Amino acid sequence: MVDPIHGTILTASMHYLLLFLALFLTGCCSKESRACKQNLKGECIYRLHNEYFFKPPVPHTLSREKYPWEERYIGHMPRITKEFFRCKGDPLNPVILQEKEGKETVKYFDCQGGRTHGLPLQDGKEFVYPCLIEILNYIQQKTGKKVAITCGHRCPKHNLYVDPSPSNWGSKHMIGAEVDFYVEGMEEDPQAIVTLIQNYYKEKGPCTKEFIQFQRYEKEGLNVSTAPWFNKEIFIKLYLPHEGRNVDNQHTHAYLGIQVRYDRATDMKVTFDQKQAQNYLRQ
Repeated sequence: MVDPIHGTILTASMHYLLLFLALFLTGCCSKESRACKQNLKGECIYRLHNEYFFKPPVPHTLSREKYPWEERYIGHMPRITKEFFRCKGDPLNPVILQEKEGKETVKYFDCQGGRTHGLPLQDGKEFVYPCLIEILNYIQQKTGKKVAITCGHRCPKHNLYVDPSPSNWGSKHMIGAEVDFYVEGMEEDPQAIVTLIQNYYKEKGPCTKEFIQFQRYEKEGLNVSTAPWFNKEIFIKLYLPHEGRNVDNQHTHAYLGIQVRYDRATDMKVTFDQKQAQNYLRQ
């Protein structure tokens, strides 16, 4: 027998072999086809006369949550926290000698610094009045410049070392209710920072007249020549380059000091308390 495709001669055995393969493959295909048809199942779809196509709601873009390390920065600047308020005492500072009338010379030693003792305590936790932190971060956000805190918390020993005069014995630095600072790059324009603080209360603070409107403190007896600004919550003092110089403020440019007058959380005035000043974490 001749192969019609290749023109070769097939033997009888080869012919029967090809015939067997053809029948085998045909049987396999038919079995698979029958199995496929048996597995096919149908399901009727019934529709109602008042059916309509479902329209999914318009998707809303969700803002990405900040990573933990992003929360610690405002732009390229570290976000100010209570950690920036730690006492700047240093045991390496020299002993200060002060002569008093009719008494022996008094020696003042500085404390061990914020690495050996903590911040004022409130409800068992280290505490700084939140409005101070909020205002300083607001200034950084608006100016894009770093706020340099020269003096935050002072323990009683460091407070006495900085300024042993009677007028400083009741400093609110000791209770976490006062801060001294300047803005890097704006040392020559502290008045602009005062304006920013006033704007903070217009944008972020309580929307009441007592907070928004600032007054000037015209009374004498203060250690600054510029009349301070105040509202219900804070008292702002501007120290010129020749004013308010001490161990913590040895720079030569102007700086600002903010005292807390009112506590929103307790709805009470903030006054200095000797017992509260002694209540700080000792490590």
